[in-house]
Amino acid sequence: MSEKIDKETIQCRKKAGELIKCVLAKRMLVRQALLAFPKDAADESVRASWHALCHLEADEELRKREPDYAEEQDLYLKDIAETLSAGNKLPSDIIECYKEYYDMPLTPHKKGWKGFFAGFENFLNIKK
Repeated sequence: MSEKIDKETIQCRKKAGELIKCVLAKRMLVRQALLAFPKDAADESVRASWHALCHLEADEELRKREPDYAEEQDLYLKDIAETLSAGNKLPSDIIECYKEYYDMPLTPHKKGWKGFFAGFENFLNIKK
């Protein structure tokens, strides 16, 4: 049975896919892409892709230490981007990987890098 979706959902998916491609091509910083993501998207594919991109940023140190990990993560994000750029839904296993993060509060913080990283600490639930 094919999925019936509206034009707005398809556009949100396409925008998310293109933003991820920009990050992978190093034409945009992860932070810029996250801020440009479709706002209040209810689509699980868009939400999962947002969280996948957050993990890219959070894994920065690991990516430097483990080039193989970085390569695998890039391929994973490339697959997500290509699927979304076509307006398609992500596979259910990818969506399930990120569902636990959907209800976490992502509260706004001060502008700038300090605020951005404070937000990631909240997102990752890091205790000080």
